Amino acid sequence: MRRHTPPTAALQAFEACARHLSVSRAAEELHLTQSAVSRQLAGLEALLGVRLFLRVRQRLALTTAGAAYAPQVRAALARIESATLEVLANQGAGGTLTLAVQPTFGTRWLMPRMPRFHAAHRRIVVNFRNYTTRPTPLDFAAEDVDAAIMLDAAARQGVTCHPLVADRRVPVCAPSLLEGGRLTCVADLADHTLLQHSTRPRAWSDWLTMVGATGVDGFRGPQFHHHAMVAAAAAQGLGIALMPRFLVVEELASGCLVVPFDRPLDTGEAYMLAYAEASADLPALRMFRAWLLAEVDGAN
Repeated sequence: MRRHTPPTAALQAFEACARHLSVSRAAEELHLTQSAVSRQLAGLEALLGVRLFLRVRQRLALTTAGAAYAPQVRAALARIESATLEVLANQGAGGTLTLAVQPTFGTRWLMPRMPRFHAAHRRIVVNFRNYTTRPTPLDFAAEDVDAAIMLDAAARQGVTCHPLVADRRVPVCAPSLLEGGRLTCVADLADHTLLQHSTRPRAWSDWLTMVGATGVDGFRGPQFHHHAMVAAAAAQGLGIALMPRFLVVEELASGCLVVPFDRPLDTGEAYMLAYAEASADLPALRMFRAWLLAEVDGAN
């Protein structure tokens, strides 16, 4: 045991008592006697030299130190459990990769290709986390992910980024909106609903500027948070969406969506594979990166 690393049993007893504020309930959860749990708490407090609990009317109350310590211990125990489950999942061989990915990209571009990765790397387990646009950069260590696929991962110190697919957007809509000559020129967009992607609020305005359109308000229209919802709304005839073409390949092929004006807007952004430089040599990440970049080369 390291000098400042308490025994796991003592930490488990502390975490359960901090959550239940009851020795008896903690003992029941841990399948121990109440006296055994009490001994673990006493030993932990003695080791730390800090009071973690107070007795208040036959119940426990966390001290200031205990309240600060509890969430840290809980997170550490959760990570140990997660790491153990990962080892069990791959039987100690191949490794595990935890990947944060934007939902629509994951569903429409990545998942159809994943069988090829699993066929080539059967001993690697890939766990997926939902990545959503956020105002601050992703903290890989804090969020416990090895890598992420995100739109326009801005370059920053300590992070490596690999461009995957450029963000080029075209207008798409249901074929019914073309009937009766209601959408024959860009100016006709003024009479239609423009479906907005909430994380790219200027996309329509930039597209209209690019094509030289006037008299069309590029900011009006309902907002959607995910590309999949925008595409579904467009396919149902609720309006016209500005979508990355590669995310609506199936709808275009089936005829559920059509491109009324084939003038792509290059936003200058791209979907990126990003990870901390310190993680670059993780075996699972190294193999996933090589496979993913080969997939991108094959698609271009």
